[in-house]
Amino acid sequence: MTIIIIIAVIILIAIFLISLYNRLVKLRNNRENAFADIDVQLRQRHDLIPQLVDTVKGYMKHEEKVLTAVTEARANAMKAGNIDDKIKAENQLTAALGGLQVAVEAYPDLKASQNFMQLQEEISDVENKLAAARRFFNSATKELNNAVEVFPSNIVAGMFGFKREIMFDLGGDRREQMEEPPKTNF
Repeated sequence: MTIIIIIAVIILIAIFLISLYNRLVKLRNNRENAFADIDVQLRQRHDLIPQLVDTVKGYMKHEEKVLTAVTEARANAMKAGNIDDKIKAENQLTAALGGLQVAVEAYPDLKASQNFMQLQEEISDVENKLAAARRFFNSATKELNNAVEVFPSNIVAGMFGFKREIMFDLGGDRREQMEEPPKTNF
């Protein structure tokens, strides 16, 4: 009878550990799937940027530095391999696009161009979809991080190499810009 109880306890512990491991795998896969959604939006963004740069080039001959920064940031973002590198590269691209937007403000003819307006709308749409995908990704990352850190799943996570993952946030430079109050000129 004692042997049966010991075997039953061992089986229950094994089932519990297996279910914890499977939950961690599902959470990790959910995070990767969420990043795949971001990847789709990033690809659309990357495809629109050359069109935007070409449209702006005709108006902004002397703003070559801004255009070069956007082009280089896009190239770096497209070359990024893993999720962490892509997050860093996309934050740099977002900052470069912000610099482009500031430069565009000085060109009223460009802002009135139908081609430019259409590209701006498309990029704005992609950015909105990207923001939604980032929220979903960060939610999936939070769930995984919680499971990796709370007891008892943290024990299983440690045994099988699951680790805390980074969120897709604004990045330090962009966060500082967002915290500054807007400047208004009359």
